[in-house]
Amino acid sequence: MLIIRYLKSKNFIKMFITLVIVTLASVFLLKFLLGFMTNHDQKIQVPDLAKMSLEDTQRTLENLDLTLIVIDSTSFNPEYPPKSVIDQDPEANDFVKANRKIYLTLNPSGYRRIAIPNVLNKTKRQVETHLKSIGFHIGKYTYVPDIGRNVVRKMKFKGKVLKAGDMIPKNSKIDLVLGDGRG
Repeated sequence: MLIIRYLKSKNFIKMFITLVIVTLASVFLLKFLLGFMTNHDQKIQVPDLAKMSLEDTQRTLENLDLTLIVIDSTSFNPEYPPKSVIDQDPEANDFVKANRKIYLTLNPSGYRRIAIPNVLNKTKRQVETHLKSIGFHIGKYTYVPDIGRNVVRKMKFKGKVLKAGDMIPKNSKIDLVLGDGRG
């Protein structure tokens, strides 16, 4: 009974109204301060950096108060210039705040180099399958007198005879020297 009488008293009602007013004022003040402290109204549109060189990208982002971080370089893509931007995060035309980090993926300067496997004295079909599976292309075929028909006797890259373990760029054309089967 005393609690109900206290809840109906003028003293409690004044305290309750004061508490509500202070709480609402604190919430609005906090919202205003957070918006001000976090630069809520600031927006910078991220430019499209695709196919730009690293130097041009750096200059562009510095002018916009953005920071760049190179996170990776992918497999070589011949459609993009060497050491140019292939991918970016955040994407082009997104809005960010000042000093935001823009993460870039770059195109390497060329295809990575791969070791030539030991495929001499194997059949043409085996060697073609193996070389294609590791990223090479088959160029021209030449035949030499040999007892083994369609057996690989030599491999050439740009006229130079290759040995197992030689390093050449991926996607290169390898010419095969095969036996003609007549010995």
